[in-house]
Amino acid sequence: MWLTTLLLVYSLTRAHSEDPRTSLYFVNDSLQQVIFSSSVGTVLPCPAAGTPGTVLRWYLATKDDIYDVPNIRHVHLNGTLQLYPFSPSGFNSFIHDNDYFCTAENVAGKIRSPNIRVKAVFREPYTVRVEDQRSMRGSVAVFKCLIPPSVQEYVSVVSWEKDTVSIIPGSRFHVTSFGALYISDVQKEDALSTYRCITRHKYSGETRQSNGARLSVSDPMESAPTVLDSFQSKEVKTGETMELPCIASGYPNPVIRWLKDNRPLPVDSRWTKRITGLTINNLHVEDSGMYICEVTNTFGSAEVTEIIKVIDPLRVTVTPKKLKTGIGSTVILSCSVLGSPEYVIRWYRDTELIVPDGYISVRGSNNDTLLITSAQKSHSGAYQCFASRKSQTAQDFSIIVLEDGTPRIISSFSEKVVNPGEQFFLMCTAKGAPPPTLTWTLDDELIVRDSSHRTNQYTLTDGTAVSHMNVTNPQIKDGGVYRCAARNLVGSAEYQARINVRGSPSIRPMRNITAIAGRDTFINCRVIGYPYYSIKWYKDSILLPDNHRQAVFENGTLKLMDVQKGMDEGEYVCSVLVQQQHSINQRVHVAVKVPPLIQPFEFPPASIGQLLYIPCVVSSGDMPIRITWRKDGQVILSGSGVTIETKEFMSSLQISSISLKHNGNYTCIASNDAATVMRERQLIVRVPPRFVVQPNNQDGIYGKAGVLNCSVDGYPPPKVMWKHAKGSGNPQQYHPVPLTGRIQILANGSLLIRHVLEEDIGYYLCQASNGVGTDISKSMFLTVKIPAMITSHPNTTIAIKGQNKELNCTARGERPIIIRWEKEDTVIDPDRMFRYSVATKDNGEEVVSTLKITPADRGDSGFFSCHAINSYGEDRGLIQLTVQEPPDPPELEIREVKARSMNLRWTQRFDGNSLILGFDIEYKNKSDSWDLKQSTRNINPTINQANIVDLHPASVYSIRIYSFNKIGRSEPSKELTVSTEEAAPDGPPMDVILQPVTSQSIRVTWKAPKKELQNGVIRGYQIGYRENGPGSNGQYSIVEMKATGDSEVYTLDNLKKFAQYGVVVQAFNRAGTGPSSSEINATTLEDVPSQPPDNVKAVSISSDVVTIIWSPPPRSTLNGVLKGFRVIYWSVYQDGDWGDMQNITTMENRVQLKGLEKFTNYSVQVLAFTQAGDGVRSLVLYTKTKEDIPGPPAGIKAVPSSASSVVVAWLPPTKPNGIIRKYTIFCSSPGSGQPAPSEYEASPETLYYRIPNLNRQQKYLLWVAAVTSAGRGNVSNKVTGEPAAKVPAKIIAFGGTVTTPWMRDVFLQCTCVGDPGPTIKWTKDSEDSAIPVQVDGHRMIFNNGTLFLRSVRAEDSGYYTCTATNTWGFDTIIVNLLVQVPPDQPHLTVSKTSSSTITLAWIPGDNGGSSIRGFVLQYSVDNSEQWKDVFINPTERSFKLDHLKCGTWYKVKLAAKNSVGAGRISEIIEAKTHGQEPAFNKDQHLFTHINSTHARLNLQGWNNGGCPIKAIVMDYRPKGTWPWLTLKTNLSHEVFLQDLREATWYELKMRACNSAGCGNETTHFATLDYDGSTIPPIKSIQGEGDDVKKLFTIACPVILATVAVALLFIIRKKRKEKRLKRLRDAKSLAEMLISKNNRSFDTPVKGQPQGPRLHIDIPRVQLLIEDKEGIKQLDPVARKSVKSAHSTRNRYSSQWTLTKCQASTPARTLTSDWRTVGSQHGITVTESDSYSASLSQDTDKGRNSMVSTESASSTYEELARAYEHAKLEEQLQHAKFEITECFISDSSSDQMTTGTNENADSMTSMSTPSEAGICRFTASPPQPQDVDRGKNVAVPIAHRAGKDFHSRGIQRTPGDYCNLPLYVKSDTFFRKSDVRDPCPVVPPREASIRNMARPYQTQNRHMTLDPNSKPPIHPHATATLPQRTATASGSTATASANTTAVTAPASAANAPAEPRLPTHSKISGSRDSLLEVSTAGLNRSQKQGTGAYSKSYTLV
Repeated sequence: MWLTTLLLVYSLTRAHSEDPRTSLYFVNDSLQQVIFSSSVGTVLPCPAAGTPGTVLRWYLATKDDIYDVPNIRHVHLNGTLQLYPFSPSGFNSFIHDNDYFCTAENVAGKIRSPNIRVKAVFREPYTVRVEDQRSMRGSVAVFKCLIPPSVQEYVSVVSWEKDTVSIIPGSRFHVTSFGALYISDVQKEDALSTYRCITRHKYSGETRQSNGARLSVSDPMESAPTVLDSFQSKEVKTGETMELPCIASGYPNPVIRWLKDNRPLPVDSRWTKRITGLTINNLHVEDSGMYICEVTNTFGSAEVTEIIKVIDPLRVTVTPKKLKTGIGSTVILSCSVLGSPEYVIRWYRDTELIVPDGYISVRGSNNDTLLITSAQKSHSGAYQCFASRKSQTAQDFSIIVLEDGTPRIISSFSEKVVNPGEQFFLMCTAKGAPPPTLTWTLDDELIVRDSSHRTNQYTLTDGTAVSHMNVTNPQIKDGGVYRCAARNLVGSAEYQARINVRGSPSIRPMRNITAIAGRDTFINCRVIGYPYYSIKWYKDSILLPDNHRQAVFENGTLKLMDVQKGMDEGEYVCSVLVQQQHSINQRVHVAVKVPPLIQPFEFPPASIGQLLYIPCVVSSGDMPIRITWRKDGQVILSGSGVTIETKEFMSSLQISSISLKHNGNYTCIASNDAATVMRERQLIVRVPPRFVVQPNNQDGIYGKAGVLNCSVDGYPPPKVMWKHAKGSGNPQQYHPVPLTGRIQILANGSLLIRHVLEEDIGYYLCQASNGVGTDISKSMFLTVKIPAMITSHPNTTIAIKGQNKELNCTARGERPIIIRWEKEDTVIDPDRMFRYSVATKDNGEEVVSTLKITPADRGDSGFFSCHAINSYGEDRGLIQLTVQEPPDPPELEIREVKARSMNLRWTQRFDGNSLILGFDIEYKNKSDSWDLKQSTRNINPTINQANIVDLHPASVYSIRIYSFNKIGRSEPSKELTVSTEEAAPDGPPMDVILQPVTSQSIRVTWKAPKKELQNGVIRGYQIGYRENGPGSNGQYSIVEMKATGDSEVYTLDNLKKFAQYGVVVQAFNRAGTGPSSSEINATTLEDVPSQPPDNVKAVSISSDVVTIIWSPPPRSTLNGVLKGFRVIYWSVYQDGDWGDMQNITTMENRVQLKGLEKFTNYSVQVLAFTQAGDGVRSLVLYTKTKEDIPGPPAGIKAVPSSASSVVVAWLPPTKPNGIIRKYTIFCSSPGSGQPAPSEYEASPETLYYRIPNLNRQQKYLLWVAAVTSAGRGNVSNKVTGEPAAKVPAKIIAFGGTVTTPWMRDVFLQCTCVGDPGPTIKWTKDSEDSAIPVQVDGHRMIFNNGTLFLRSVRAEDSGYYTCTATNTWGFDTIIVNLLVQVPPDQPHLTVSKTSSSTITLAWIPGDNGGSSIRGFVLQYSVDNSEQWKDVFINPTERSFKLDHLKCGTWYKVKLAAKNSVGAGRISEIIEAKTHGQEPAFNKDQHLFTHINSTHARLNLQGWNNGGCPIKAIVMDYRPKGTWPWLTLKTNLSHEVFLQDLREATWYELKMRACNSAGCGNETTHFATLDYDGSTIPPIKSIQGEGDDVKKLFTIACPVILATVAVALLFIIRKKRKEKRLKRLRDAKSLAEMLISKNNRSFDTPVKGQPQGPRLHIDIPRVQLLIEDKEGIKQLDPVARKSVKSAHSTRNRYSSQWTLTKCQASTPARTLTSDWRTVGSQHGITVTESDSYSASLSQDTDKGRNSMVSTESASSTYEELARAYEHAKLEEQLQHAKFEITECFISDSSSDQMTTGTNENADSMTSMSTPSEAGICRFTASPPQPQDVDRGKNVAVPIAHRAGKDFHSRGIQRTPGDYCNLPLYVKSDTFFRKSDVRDPCPVVPPREASIRNMARPYQTQNRHMTLDPNSKPPIHPHATATLPQRTATASGSTATASANTTAVTAPASAANAPAEPRLPTHSKISGSRDSLLEVSTAGLNRSQKQGTGAYSKSYTLV
């Protein structure tokens, strides 16, 4: 609550914070510790600073000033503290190990830095050690560098060495942040090395090398984990990186698990688990907690649990930073501390610790708030807040400036006159400290805020207070004197001015006033209203002013100055003249009060014990008067020898006996109702000096601090002065002691000598005086004692091993002195250490001690120390002894051996404590003596490896090495035996010949190099080739091949076309590659151009001529010699159809295309060709020929429309040759005598015209001509027309064929005339009847007779009849609507493959009624669904995919596109490029060289399988160990396995990969022993159980294989029986279905046609029977259902109908692709279709047994249809039918066939198989004998009969045959002239009956069901193309359409249909045919034809 109140007060009186002109700051306040080396010293700048004129001083933490000590410590003028280097004997803890701080002081204040720990570290003897360790192979080992605790804080590990070679942390070697060495996956060879740690002293920079430690490696033994290195509890700072080591050994290798607070570690990227432990980066406070490292294996566990505390560094902020406020204000400073808790806060002012008093208090739970109430001037300064926590200290400070803050008005308002209701504003600005509060009064009354009076106040940034008075609606009463008063804690100020409001003047009642005598008083006349003439004041009827102390202001204010009681007291009258003779008055009484007046008094000089009487008399003032006394601000109470007596106007102070405690300031205070006054005087009691503590003789120790005690008392405080007289005799003369930083006088008078020197010895005199009495003095003698000090000793010295050595040490100091010798940390005792002896000699001032070593040994190297000790101190001298000797021999190893050289590496062990000067290497043939050696001398000592050259290949050498220093030469190293290797060939291949093979390949042949130059067995060859043409980089591309003999051949592929190449050949053996042959050049063959001609343009010259121009393709893309250009062009018709493609060849860059169709769009492409063929075509260029006169209208008719008019209708010209502008109608009457016909014009949109005003019963000739911009065209045929009174119904629209793409809206016109108006009826032909067109959402008939079909589909195709009827007749037209659909799927096959290409071929399917625009080929890698698209020209029937991956399976599919869109996608076929995965040649030697630590591998044994090898991965490990080491390389010749263990068997696994796959190879090898010898094979190590293991290993697979074969045989046999049963059932079902007796031709089918579908369950094949209601399963074996629907019908299938030309013969529908034509004389064989298809088998099996397809796939459904079709033919009733072959591929090798059966009604017998996986059916009829049997002719219907026949040159005349397809048009059967026309032309209106063929809908008939895969989605549609047959009107001939009904067995037909989708289907279907049989005999004769009627189906 108190803090809230203070904050409220503070907010009301908050001071202004501004930047003073002076500042203080810290340069580096985070500096809290300085550690330095005694041999270096340190320089410490002051962390504090300021501007301007800042004084910097250094202090000890005890607040003692520091002083300069010569050559030890010095403070520079810039405030820098310097500590000089010193010897150990000069160490002084007071100087070299103490806390310092620095201050900065200027007028703003004084600040101090935090304490800085300054510590000197001097050179100490220490050694670092590494202990030997043990570990298991495959486990971990930990080496620690043991550092003595005395220097552990300053010494750190900088590196580790392995055999004197620095260890670089890597895969197995790790160095922790604590300096430990971790070795993971310990190997046997790790025991061969020694390990040393290298340390460095942090401050002296000294380095130490430890002893060499070894690692003992044992074989793994099962054991529980043992923690080798762990962490300990500690505190760390945030933001740092912490490493917690935790590593353990055990077998099996333990698993390490980390926990924090018994929970798994949080997921954080800052946390990293390494082999060295847990590392946490950027520590956070929340990372504090209990950390647990658990290590476990199968035999036990262990854990380490410690507490880690993360602390946040302290950060202090004091607010406000700078504050300027007034005296008497309240100041609040807040100290905000961030960081870890448990800190302590201390406040300082000007570096002095703040002690709370009556003004200053420290508040808050953590003392974080400093409160200053009624701040005084002395409170100004720098305030610092220090927060400390253990070794951490942080601070911040604030500068407080206190000044006189009495308010003053700096801006005010002036007098003014306003009208009533006129708003006015007043502003008052004041300044003070703290900022004052402003109040407003009107005529001395406080203004109350209301709706008319509003005030506000705010403070500016500079502390100025601003207040506004707003009077919104002033009245007369609001006039008067407005006063602004500014007040704060210091004082107040006022300003006033009159504001007049117009109105009738009056005076407010005035209050009586009390004035203080001697002060000024103001009396306001409270007049309101305006105007008035004047304001006057009267006293006792006298007009004022009447003396100099009175003043009247213009605003009517009366001022009385220096008020006097008798003269100024009384009644005053204010008179206001409002008119000339009228005034108003108001009276006020002034009373005067007189304040007290104290007469002056003084204290006389006083001494102790005297009496004192002081009176305080008030000479004037109104009674009553109160008088009190205060001493030093405190009220004095009677007692303690002080008496106070008070009377009416006087008070006296009496002291009976004066003492020192009575010193002070005494104040007499008098007060009455007028005022309070005071008078203050000081009482001083004087006391002469006296000794409190007298100085006495004392001792001082050299270098230490000493205090000479002398304490005095007195008042005034005595001044102490010290004097010194040198020497030990009687003092002759004293001199003042110079006061420096080293010598100071303490506050109590004692003399402090901070650092006693020998010169300080002598007499000292302490003299004190204070001006009272006489001075006092006392002398004493200071004796300086010298502690023991080492004055001379060698720092370092050298001894030779085996020789004597003496070490000397000299000391001085007070006797007695004892000198002790130590070696490292051991005291030397000569009685026990016989090689050591000590001799001491006293030379008077010094003592010399000698340590003798007899003789010196290697172990004597190290630090010796001599210690000098006396009663006053101790000193030490440090001597480093180095014993030198010849070095130990190096350890030699062979790193690499080549044919003519070898690489040696050695490790120098002990160097004899002397620099190695060099090495000598000696080598010789193993059979020679060392007397015949060769040597290499004085090898540089910085080198640890060398190459021995000029050796002989395949030789054995012995090698050894020496090292030497200045002491001598070492013994020879261990002798090594080495064998050199083979050398690379020295000769090139011979007789290199090049022969171009293709445009991208060249055959290279050569012979091997000469035998004497091969230098070993030639393993293979490198063929280098490069292009020698312009722009080539000249670099050779290299390929390799294995050697096969003396003569070699290789073909270079994928070369540039028609380019010159240079080829060289090099031979290589196991050792390397020999020289290359001379370069020979050859040029690849020509190829087709790879780019089309550029800038192809077309210019239309005329209506039938277009000029094409172009630029040749770039020369670099010709790939040969340009032979010319070829222009390909074709027409594009308005309906989207394309014309025939044509081409022109030329040598020029332009060509004219002549004879083109007029006003026709053409597509043009240009290509270049060479001798090799045509190149790439250019992009399609579109052009159009110009307009010409049109051709004649395509049709014309004339019908009467009334008795005087005729309507002429016509069709547009077949060839408009331009845009029709109009039509001209001609009308002439042959008998009328008119010479010229009449002409009429019609718009181009109009196709009929009514000619009026004709004569009745007059015949007219009518014809029409079209007109384009080129002119009038040819006229149409002339027709006759005659007006008629009775107008029968006539249709002026035309029938014919209408072709449209599907999903378009179609309008079929049927415009008619007649009187009365005709009735229109539309029907659609359906088999043998016409069905009226139903009007629904899809069909609509308009009033004008037009039939509208919305979004036509394939099933909308057919013949539509429009009949118009009225009273006088009827008329009929027939429109054949052909709906174009997307094309059918092509049949895709693979024709050729290579390593990078696949060549595809295909046969297009049905084009859907529109020319094929192109093909889209998609391909992807087999295991990928990322398909790539290729667009292919429509004329292409093959395509080569290139740049494919070698040895890779690809999936390919193809779809055709026509004007409607893309068609069905072909079956997905799979093909593989040439090549296979790599394989290793067992004949090749894998290892070319093995020694104790390395193995060299020859990778040329890998055969790439035809595909380049991408990478080879090698995994190897020592036999019997778990982890594998991995090495990855490309196909280089040689690879080295390094860092192997010596004498160890290794396992090696190799994996070579190319694009086709990966090959594996496994082997074993053994490294040699350290002496080069081999080790025993694995068999001897394993023991006698190997034979049993081998037998078991061989027997198990044999037994398992036998059992597996038996099980497989049983399973396959059962599957075979099941398959045979299912096939017999299928055969029986087929016989039943195709039985002729089961068919019914009597009942016509009404309504929507229904297509039968067979469902025969054959292995991996399914056939369906479909009716209108759905699917019923007919499989008697499987009883499975397959879901189907009409929506999945194949909309692209071709449909044919087989009928006989007899009215009584029913139409029969067959849906096979069986095409036959018959004649009266026999059978004509047209074509034989052969089918084969691949089953959807398992992927790999299917690939290996893939069968390419010739056309569409066949199923048993096709088999049944063919069988049915054959039996329908009368001449084939006795044909022979047989299933020649049938093999169930996935069951057994048995086959099922049928024998010959004359009846052809059974298929039951078995025969021997001929081909696996195929069923074939063949029907071979006997040669027909009856000519009449040739009446049955199978004739297909074309999609666009008229157009197709025109385009193919077949004239449709009455004698022609009907609607023949292209493939039968050339048959001799149709070109005979003696056969009657089977299809006579009949006028459409006479047609009464039509025979319609029922369409057949196909379904997926060949699919594989896989229940484990998802169902694919295949789009299907239905195409219907019925045939129309017309008969003459009036005839009775009718044709009944009968549908062949196929009935299934009842059991199958009634089976419920279960929903099921086919899955994993590969779909293929045959083209179904709709055949038409003519209704009359042939009208042309034909010769009798011969030939067998044979049909063969193949089912796979």
